Amino acid sequence: MHLIAKKSQNGNVIFYVLLGIVLVGLLTVAIRNGGNAGKEDIAGEDMVLKAGEIQRHGAEVARAVAYILQDGASEADIRFAPPDDNSTQYGDITTTPTLQVFGTSGGRATYRAPPANMQNTTANWEFFATTAIPQIGSDKPELVAVLPDVTEAFCKAINNQLGFDQTTQPTDHVNGTTPDCVMGGATDRFDGTYDDTGPNEMDDTTFSRLPSAQACVYCASNSTYNYYYVLMSR
Repeated sequence: MHLIAKKSQNGNVIFYVLLGIVLVGLLTVAIRNGGNAGKEDIAGEDMVLKAGEIQRHGAEVARAVAYILQDGASEADIRFAPPDDNSTQYGDITTTPTLQVFGTSGGRATYRAPPANMQNTTANWEFFATTAIPQIGSDKPELVAVLPDVTEAFCKAINNQLGFDQTTQPTDHVNGTTPDCVMGGATDRFDGTYDDTGPNEMDDTTFSRLPSAQACVYCASNSTYNYYYVLMSR
């Protein structure tokens, strides 16, 4: 009898050990899944914060453009030279300083680099007047700030904040213009000239809300996502 009881006790111990192993395994899976969910939540919150930062910067630059125009400058006078930068992409900040958006005697906007990890290729803000934004102003191109080559995840996040239907992506359709996208090339950068003769057009049927003074759009001609903010409508 004593031997039988001892075997029974051993069996019970083995059972509880195995049960403990199973429970530990289930707990590990739960913690891992919970950790992944937490990481996903943090990543989503980070993207929302970056989207808000981008919109605030666009609004700041738009105000700077308005300040310069209020001081009597024409729409062709506005300039976007960055401060303390050896680049000459948009001219020199010391040239006509009262017309410089990022100049302390001009628009007085702060020149900000885009946040990290929301572009496929790191690039600074660009400025163009080559695209007619749907239902903004006339059929002439607007002066816009463009954040180029953002990730699809960021594009969806910021469009979600702006109230776009997530099932339809606003699109720069291929229509044979040059440039064929709100994000133009080096020769399209704003230098006071507006492309009034053959501006790029967007597919307004893909916009779930109009007018849209800002949006992230898919460029069909090169498969990139680009965010724009209208600085001045025409």
